Amino acid sequence: MRFSSLSQWLAWQEHLHFRDIDPGLQRVGTVWQRMKGSSQLPFKLITVAGTNGKGSSVAILAAILQAAGYKTATYTSPHLLRYNERIAINNVPASDQDICEAFQRIDDARGDVSLTYFEFATLAAADIFCREQVDVAVLEVGMGGRLDAVNLFDTDVALITPIGLDHMAWLGDNRELIGREKAGIIRSDKPVVCSEAVPPQTVIDYAASQTAPIFIQARDYAYQDFNQQWQWRNDDVSLEKLPLPVLPGKYQLQNSAAVLQVCHLLNQQGLKISEEAIRHGLKTIRLSGRFQIIPGPVTRVLDVTHNQQGAENLATVLEETQTGGKTYAVLAMLKDKDCQAVAKALNVAVDGWFLAGLDGDRGMSGAELGSQIASVTGADKTHCFETVKQAYEAAMNETVAGDRVLIFGSFHTVEAAMLFLPECQQPVSRAS
Repeated sequence: MRFSSLSQWLAWQEHLHFRDIDPGLQRVGTVWQRMKGSSQLPFKLITVAGTNGKGSSVAILAAILQAAGYKTATYTSPHLLRYNERIAINNVPASDQDICEAFQRIDDARGDVSLTYFEFATLAAADIFCREQVDVAVLEVGMGGRLDAVNLFDTDVALITPIGLDHMAWLGDNRELIGREKAGIIRSDKPVVCSEAVPPQTVIDYAASQTAPIFIQARDYAYQDFNQQWQWRNDDVSLEKLPLPVLPGKYQLQNSAAVLQVCHLLNQQGLKISEEAIRHGLKTIRLSGRFQIIPGPVTRVLDVTHNQQGAENLATVLEETQTGGKTYAVLAMLKDKDCQAVAKALNVAVDGWFLAGLDGDRGMSGAELGSQIASVTGADKTHCFETVKQAYEAAMNETVAGDRVLIFGSFHTVEAAMLFLPECQQPVSRAS
């Protein structure tokens, strides 16, 4: 074996390819063919693309499928604390040994073909899921859809979550262009579900070109919120008095409603997902870093939100969960994100901003972040620091009992906080 530990494999992969992001299916497809794999995987496959709500949708669907008794695999990215989180079966992350052995099989097959870090991960997930003979897998697209490594595999049902402006240097600078890239996961004659009531027209047009049945929220299926319960229906089925998904935020009903339409289509394709499984799944979803609450005299909230659409959702959840105290934000972001749009969406809900830097080539310093958003947040309530830990400690020094501190802006931000928060070193009471 080339390396004896997972950390060695990952360090090597980070520098193997000449660029971190290199969209396209030719290289990764060549290696998969050499591994005797095909685009049709030997289990039911759901592919999830979109800008916001992908991780939540994967978690909701996986919880329901597992409750229905299926051996359920998930592939997600990025991870928070451990790489193994990306590749899981029935909520159990793959072992270091399984991942290393998959990496070696990929390395043996690739010859002189160069692969990115994400492409290695995607092939490893597919390889492990095949060997473990899972019943169903839910794969989350990393970026875009059409040229993403996940799109190497033919989906049985495509799910496209809300589309916003993100990764614009790669995907386009408007929703129609980005929508066309996301729509690339659609397959001929296979259904696609849209979480949005008004998806980009490019998604609808591409589905039509593939003769793929498309199911759009509020047109082909609908939901209604009744405060402590909700209702879901389409032309064939009506589910009454459903439990709210345990993920906080009313916008999670939009994600859940789309997932229920996916379940309906999977039933039509031969799976057996009962109403009981749906109810149980909605109550047992597990997902870190999405309005993850750490209780205490001062509530801490961890959230990976990093774009305008996500920030608007986060502002709504903050409003829905007001505590009566002040809200302080610890924010750290990557250079390629629209930090001004994020700050504008949340400024009304935040009483003080504590800005931090992130390491790495893509990381933005706290001072640079401050120079970009101080005109939005106000210089008097904006404070800059080098690290997330320093910003967090300064924010906590401002608090009194009943206040809350929101730590957000990136997966990297939440990861940094989890590494120093003692409550994250062991199971804690979570709202998500």
